[in-house]
Amino acid sequence: MFIVQVIITLRPSILDPQGSVIAGSLRSLGFDLSEARTGKFFEIRLAAADEASAAASVTAMCTQLLANPVIEEFRLLHIERCPEADDVSPDSAREGVHL
Repeated sequence: MFIVQVIITLRPSILDPQGSVIAGSLRSLGFDLSEARTGKFFEIRLAAADEASAAASVTAMCTQLLANPVIEEFRLLHIERCPEADDVSPDSAREGVHL
């Protein structure tokens, strides 16, 4: 069982109006920043034989559903093996999927 953390953001060439509003609000609070960009964070638990298989599965999830390849890009932030969860049945493992 692996936990894979993924972040999906708008491509740099795509305007991020929500990020612009956040940046403006932070500046009005006295913070000095040049830009803020928003995104989506996913933590996915899945059964896989090894880290490479887990990464490949989550990459497929991102390219097929989670990210819009026209305007978004994604990065796998962290992949972690969960040895205590390796004995979990597939039905009970679904309870740990956070989407």
